[in-house]
Amino acid sequence: GAPPIKPGLLCTPNLAQPHDRILPDPTDNPTPHPYTTSIAFDRRLYKQDIAGSKAHARMLGRQGIVSGEEVEAICGGLDAIEAEIESGAFPFREALEDIHMNVETRLSELIGEAAGRLHTARSRNDQVALDVRMFVRDSIDEIISGLRRFQSGLLSQAEANLDAIMPGYTHLQRAQPVLVAHHLLAYFEMAQRDIERLWDCRKRVNVLPLGAGALAGVTYDIDREFVARELGFDEVARNSMDAVSDRDFLVEFHCASSIAMMHLSRLAEEMIIWTSEEFGFAKLASEYTTGSSIMPQKRNPDVAELARGKVGRVYGNLMAMLTILKGLPLAYNKDMQEDKEGLFDTVDTLNTTLDAFTGMVETMTVNRERTRRAAEEGVYSGILATDLADYLVEKGVPFREAHGATKALVVYAVEKGVGLNKVSLEEYRQFSALFDKDVFEITVESSLGARASQGGTAPERVSEALAEARQMLEAGNG
Repeated sequence: GAPPIKPGLLCTPNLAQPHDRILPDPTDNPTPHPYTTSIAFDRRLYKQDIAGSKAHARMLGRQGIVSGEEVEAICGGLDAIEAEIESGAFPFREALEDIHMNVETRLSELIGEAAGRLHTARSRNDQVALDVRMFVRDSIDEIISGLRRFQSGLLSQAEANLDAIMPGYTHLQRAQPVLVAHHLLAYFEMAQRDIERLWDCRKRVNVLPLGAGALAGVTYDIDREFVARELGFDEVARNSMDAVSDRDFLVEFHCASSIAMMHLSRLAEEMIIWTSEEFGFAKLASEYTTGSSIMPQKRNPDVAELARGKVGRVYGNLMAMLTILKGLPLAYNKDMQEDKEGLFDTVDTLNTTLDAFTGMVETMTVNRERTRRAAEEGVYSGILATDLADYLVEKGVPFREAHGATKALVVYAVEKGVGLNKVSLEEYRQFSALFDKDVFEITVESSLGARASQGGTAPERVSEALAEARQMLEAGNG
């Protein structure tokens, strides 16, 4: 099932050797206990492992440590192995412990003795550190793309509902009127911070550990800067012991991912609330809801609920990584093998959640009549009370005094069982003689328009914010 190998590129393969052949191992236990094997999950690093090995081989050839012919054979064999893995033909073997030994052993079967030169001037300690850093770097790029698609979905929904009014909430109690678009743009800002955190994390990820050897450096005249350029690293790790044992970048990545998942979980909670019959602010497309096994009428927001639950596993992966590292002496320890499964899980969970939420937000229908009615109903419970206080402030009343007068007015209206718009001017004047007939010009619309400070919910400010966000997204900032 292996793909054909170009004639003249590789040394004569020795495919007659059994698949359980293991390269010479200097340890006194060449056959690992099954408990220590990681090939079941670290095979996912094959692309990074092969790319790193090819760059290392080219450097060895450039430095005259191995011959040009051997470099060509090694790189050709690694290309063949990558094709085997992607076609499903690669013979993964648990006895070979991890992806590194699986690739190297297969390379020996394909090209013979030249394969044994590939591991010159490197250790599995700096090799695995390289693979993990490259995987995290690739994952950050993928997640940032997903976050930008999510932002685009938010913007589309906000632009479609630019004039839709809803109550803004604090403590889940109606507070002040806001635009639906303003509410959605808050999540755009959260996602932007997630992008910026990941970009910042990427700077510390993108440091080359290869060349550190097992822990103390190597004895060969290698060129680490060349390898860094070949693999797109910004700099080279300065301390060999730190290079092989540092996993700070994983903690940082898990932390940034946890914050991103927390933001998605907050949106999930709002989607669950908004789509309830009690609120009725929005309706999710059928593919983002499920029915009930017994109640035909149900449209359960299961995608949102699952995301709200999945944030727990991402938090767990962060705590696991911190716990793995907390008592480790320098330099490499086998405990670090436990860094990968949680990493893969966090990457997959965040990517799939972003994908689902992008579709959920884009296809959501906002019930503009219901959101507006909720804002107007809030007039009866005092949603415009702050505007009344501001009204008195404009007439020279100190804010604290205006606040007290308005609060007493709201209590009066509630006890009387009427909304503020049903209180007479004479009744208003019981709480401040400065109230005049223009107080009845305070409406939901005037409340929105008055909040024209930078970052406010006034329609012109939200329009400007939408345009700026769209420009930011198209420019790929962050």
